[in-house]
Amino acid sequence: MKTPIRVAVTGAAGQISYSLLPRIASGAMFGPDQPVILQLLEVPVEKAMKALEGVAMELDDCAFPLLSGMVLTDDAKAAFKDANWCLLVGAKPRGPGMERADLLKDNGKIFTTQGQVIDEVSAENARVAVVGNPANTNAMIAASKARRLTADRFTAMVRLDQNRAQTMLAKKAGVATTDVSEIFIFGNHSPTMFPAFGHAKISGKPAESVITDRAWLEGEFCEKVGKRGAAIIAARGASSAASAANALVDHVRSLVTPGQIHSIAIKSEGHYGFDANVWAGMPVKTTTPGAYEVVTGIPLDDFAKSKIAATNKELAEERAMVAEMLG
Repeated sequence: MKTPIRVAVTGAAGQISYSLLPRIASGAMFGPDQPVILQLLEVPVEKAMKALEGVAMELDDCAFPLLSGMVLTDDAKAAFKDANWCLLVGAKPRGPGMERADLLKDNGKIFTTQGQVIDEVSAENARVAVVGNPANTNAMIAASKARRLTADRFTAMVRLDQNRAQTMLAKKAGVATTDVSEIFIFGNHSPTMFPAFGHAKISGKPAESVITDRAWLEGEFCEKVGKRGAAIIAARGASSAASAANALVDHVRSLVTPGQIHSIAIKSEGHYGFDANVWAGMPVKTTTPGAYEVVTGIPLDDFAKSKIAATNKELAEERAMVAEMLG
């Protein structure tokens, strides 16, 4: 039996985590032979902590062979202590009438603290995956507080957008989702993100040779992928939970599986024309567990370049809004 790894999860009594934690404990994220210790963080509110107790009881009742222990806490230092993976799921939701700038600043305070604590107490090989929105900018804020951990350790999730795009292309083409490959997400996890259909393959052929309706690809496809979250809220009266949890499982699983090519949001370093200091979605190839390199050289036509410019503009504006929190 392998040595257990420590996985910290924030917002651990929330809807996303309710779908996520059993998947981690079952081996879906780190593999069928990797034991885990779950270090679960919630806000210091009695109702939230009681709910977390209930979640832990259910995990116990599942009798997962790989679940080697749990820590339930409202103390960030206890949650992130020696953690190998820090999954930052919890964030303040956008309320009625709240401007994006207000949300950025409110969540910025949360991720400032978490970035500092993770850098201080997590394991030497710690990796961070941010889900709480605005995920790209929250990852940037957390990373800016780290002095020990390098920026490449901090990623944000755009895998949900990739999964949505993959399924929409499959349905349009009348094929299985497994027949769609190399559909990558560029930019922000927001309606401005760009699903790069020009590089995608369907049954091994260029997607545009299978789906010849360019107007649909440029219009309805991009719009529906970008606004899928809002459509789900309108339909079920709550934001994406099971699909977000599933995407995080995919995000981490791909990052611990060498050879995987997938979309994550990382410090762009200027790749594909992004501002060098924003966290932007782009394709990467996992080299060793937890490490990756950017897939470069993907050709972009004028439409793709215009979409990337638009999402880059939004990311740069978000960075400007939280400038005083960085560093």
